[in-house]
Amino acid sequence: MSMKLGYDLTIEQAQKLVMTPELIQAIQILQFNTQELDAYVEEQLLVNPVLEHSAAEVSNEDSRGDHEESFRDAQNQEKTAADSDRDDFDWKEYIRDRQYDDISYKQGEYTPDEEKNDPLERYVSSDVTLPEHLLFQLQCAELSSEGKRIGEYIIESLDENGYLTSSAKEMAEAVGVSEEEIEAVLSVIQTFDPLGVGASDLQECLLIQLRQQGQLTELFEQVIRGHLKDLAENRLGTIAREMGISTGEVQLISDVIRMLEPKPGRQFASQGETKYIIPDVVVEKIDEEYVVTINDNSTPHLMVSSYYQNLLHSAEKDEALSKYLSDRVNSALWLIKSIEQRKQTIYNVVSAVVRYQKDFFEKGSKYLKTLTLKDIAEEVGIHESTVSRSINGKYMQCCRGVFEIKYFFSAGVAGSAGEGISSNSIKEFIKEIVDEEDPKSPYSDQDMAEMLQKKGIKISRRTVAKYRDEMHILSSSRRKRY
Repeated sequence: MSMKLGYDLTIEQAQKLVMTPELIQAIQILQFNTQELDAYVEEQLLVNPVLEHSAAEVSNEDSRGDHEESFRDAQNQEKTAADSDRDDFDWKEYIRDRQYDDISYKQGEYTPDEEKNDPLERYVSSDVTLPEHLLFQLQCAELSSEGKRIGEYIIESLDENGYLTSSAKEMAEAVGVSEEEIEAVLSVIQTFDPLGVGASDLQECLLIQLRQQGQLTELFEQVIRGHLKDLAENRLGTIAREMGISTGEVQLISDVIRMLEPKPGRQFASQGETKYIIPDVVVEKIDEEYVVTINDNSTPHLMVSSYYQNLLHSAEKDEALSKYLSDRVNSALWLIKSIEQRKQTIYNVVSAVVRYQKDFFEKGSKYLKTLTLKDIAEEVGIHESTVSRSINGKYMQCCRGVFEIKYFFSAGVAGSAGEGISSNSIKEFIKEIVDEEDPKSPYSDQDMAEMLQKKGIKISRRTVAKYRDEMHILSSSRRKRY
């Protein structure tokens, strides 16, 4: 038997997904959060000349510019009038009328006429950082100019929590002074507000606070220097035996130490960049129904420039120019379509989430149900990956606050009626149990598991321990008070 091999030309039909550049762009746009989408649109505005902001946005910017110009004109007119009347102004009468008014801590009084001409910056808060707060106190301290120079270097050597990042020897070498001079200025800074700044470690930070409050005793110092780890683990009996005092005394010492601030600098503004959340959707209750609205302010509005549309019609004879403009216009239209499709997809997904989690909006986080990407994908009629991209980095504003949309997607356990109970709901129940427990006899993880099972929540001790750790709640042995 012989076989003959040959080469034949055949035609076959096959279906496959081809990721075109346009499709890749649409997927990226869906996955972008608000800030990323704004940055991407600004980039496209630079590379595509036919794209421009919609007329509504341009008119808003123009009106803001006109408003600022009119505001400046009004200020100039007021200044001119004030200059002309300055010679006739009775300053003695003004001072006599105002001399009993304490204006040192008054804010500028608001009048209705200022509403139209008031700049937005008036309402923007200015947070004070830790170095600024300490430097202000340094200028008021009774130190020489050399001492203040040393103090400025020490303050700049503190981290955001108020701890020293360099030793006295290193600072002395950097400033060109002796270690004794560094220690002398540092002792002054350690009396500044907030108490505890300028410490090299946690022990010194706690000792500084107790010393400045006048509460530092030998017992406090022994506990902080020798038993801080036992104190953190709530091993009060061990501390009592080693120090030869009662457990009750150790409990009182522990209560005082736990009231101290381990990170004095964290109450001040961070020197890093502040990030703000812009909600993508808003959920409001109207006539017993929850209505989902896309936040248009978070979505850029684009249009194709009318100038280039007219130029395209008049450039039919120039093939190269016509092709270039056609490509740019098609690219712009696809971008606009992708942004609109993104809005519609997010709206559909969030609407399905709101319908599914209606009990959460009505009753609170304890009634959050288990929800998976598959559940929403089947209801909306899209792929799970599309649901994942549409909720990535997106936020919802509702009557209960601002939540990342991912918050509503969580696993959980089964309830007595067969319904799913979200892990976030179980955490709320655990927190409620811990808040109401007797501190001298706290509930163990097994106790809480049994209490939850009585509520119809089937859960194991290990799962309770897992959720408790995620909420940073200590174990029963470390929560116990004596």
